[in-house]
Amino acid sequence: MKNNLKKESVDRGNLSTERINENSKNLDKLNTEDLVSLFSEEDIIPQLAVSRVKTELVEAIDEIARRLENKGHLFYIGAGTSGRLGILDASECPPTFCTPPDLVQGIIAGGINSLVKSSEGLEDREDLSINDLVSKGFSGKDCLIGITAGGTTPYVISALSHSMSIGALTIGISCVPKDQAFIPCNIDIRLLTGPEILAGSTRLKAGTATKMTLNIISTCVMVKLGKVFGNRMVDLSPTNNKLIDRSIRILSDITSIDRKNAEDLLNKCDGSLKLAILKSLSGLDINSCRKLLKDSHYKLNKALDNL
Repeated sequence: MKNNLKKESVDRGNLSTERINENSKNLDKLNTEDLVSLFSEEDIIPQLAVSRVKTELVEAIDEIARRLENKGHLFYIGAGTSGRLGILDASECPPTFCTPPDLVQGIIAGGINSLVKSSEGLEDREDLSINDLVSKGFSGKDCLIGITAGGTTPYVISALSHSMSIGALTIGISCVPKDQAFIPCNIDIRLLTGPEILAGSTRLKAGTATKMTLNIISTCVMVKLGKVFGNRMVDLSPTNNKLIDRSIRILSDITSIDRKNAEDLLNKCDGSLKLAILKSLSGLDINSCRKLLKDSHYKLNKALDNL
């Protein structure tokens, strides 16, 4: 399948993300209290936008989890704010869920320097995103979430088209209706947040809705992969004092052992909270617990059910 991208010009002024918000036409004349009130009222809209795409989110989460369980990876790709949001979500997965750094990856036009320095001019490079994906080893067994608020970013659209062509799971996240921008993807998530308070500044409502959506997708995928027990993160990586303390508290709460014994047990399990919980609740030795976890695909609730 070839990348048949649409080359015709797009009337970006007609995109809902670019239109003028009638509620903020006098933005520069509002006092501080009215400014804050306006933002508070408008920021309800992203929550509603996310609630309207539940069907697409369920499909995306289930399909991503299935691919990741079969040795696939999850990639986010975007330019500007969209790219930064993807990298932010990806970077939170290793410390929160103890995932390998390559399991969830964020790619932004212009590379890491674009996180702190604007390089929005690169978003028009259709070839650049494909090169970026290839350099990361992106393949047909992987998942790609392309983030483009206005639905027209060439860097993202070309990446999505490439992803479709090699059979990867392809998901688009945008904030405009389907009739305003065609996005090549298997799952089309449209977060209809409407015109921004500051016209065209999609780091506002569109960015908020996108961040909420990425939070939901990545967290729910990790739940399905067994990274959570109850509502506790049990695969967190205790790499600093805060996370060590959190691990000890979670272990103590779940197993009802005191803090000192919880700390000792965690040390014996090389910092693995999941292993420590299973050791305490099962009474098995550590090696038996390791095997049971492996046989249960590292899902703690399943391991306990298999005792």
